Amino acid sequence: MIIPLDELIDFKGNRYELTCAAIKRAIQINLTGDEELRKNKSKVVPTALKQVLLQKVKYKVEQE
Repeated sequence: MIIPLDELIDFKGNRYELTCAAIKRAIQINLTGDEELRKNKSKVVPTALKQVLLQKVKYKVEQE
């Protein structure tokens, strides 16, 4: 399965922040590509969500 459902269910942090991070990562992947896309059959959003959940990419919430 592309989306790690166990990690998504067990996620204890702020789900809004997780969603924002996944959206921003999906935009980055769409613009620059990623080597995982080939394994995930070019599915950008599940790839981004998986990378954020498994902490392959880090994100930080910026206060305005």
